[in-house]
Amino acid sequence: MSLEGKVAIVTGASRGIGKAMAMGLAAEGAQVVVAARSEESRPMLPGTIHSTVGEIEDAGGKALAVATNVRDEESIRHMVDRTLDEFGAVDILINNAAIGSYTPFLEMSVKEWDLVMSIDLRAPFITCKAVAPIMIEQGSGSIINISSHAANNIFSSTLSADSEEIAIIGQNYGAAKVGLERLSWGLAMELGPHNIAVNVLRPLRPVVTEGFLAQRPDADVSSWATPSDMVKAAKYLSDQDATGLTGALITAEELVRRLNL
Repeated sequence: MSLEGKVAIVTGASRGIGKAMAMGLAAEGAQVVVAARSEESRPMLPGTIHSTVGEIEDAGGKALAVATNVRDEESIRHMVDRTLDEFGAVDILINNAAIGSYTPFLEMSVKEWDLVMSIDLRAPFITCKAVAPIMIEQGSGSIINISSHAANNIFSSTLSADSEEIAIIGQNYGAAKVGLERLSWGLAMELGPHNIAVNVLRPLRPVVTEGFLAQRPDADVSSWATPSDMVKAAKYLSDQDATGLTGALITAEELVRRLNL
């Protein structure tokens, strides 16, 4: 598999799964736009867009850091414009930026509901709207929307490393991911005639990331997955257009096993 010459945008790529996918695409030859808000590292949120780009470049890849607030439509459009100015195309879009919540429904404010919806569902809508016309003009493209097993599971977790309190994943987060999956299905139908693939990718299990470990260093993550299968699956889906795999809800581990990636 080679993504040589392709241009990819990955949101939420300053750390975690987004960073791993950005580095994975760059390793296959893609020119990667690393889009996120983090320009300065913090103890509880390690990693920045610049550190991700630095690691890509150190490995021989090509990348561009663009500070992006996915809650702001103008910020998203600026990021897409910078991509075109630098690389002249958008072949791959990975909507990875997301925020979770463990606030119980009866305690959840409308403001907190809206915060999760704006990042996890509204932002992918805006990014897809921004890049779809570009992909249509180019004659092909691949959009990958990152979902979660929270879309069809209700699970719980301790709230912090020093707490034994158990909380259920927020209903705003689960609902946003269900909405993202339905949006993706519809976009695959609408954009398919323009040779654009739209797929949903999600892990079978929670994925351990450096951001999570920074916040909960003594958490038991022995049963959790690493980002490696998400990276392998993302690379495969990035190489698709509407003549290949599209309109699918993909579990990373199952795809990797089925195709021996």
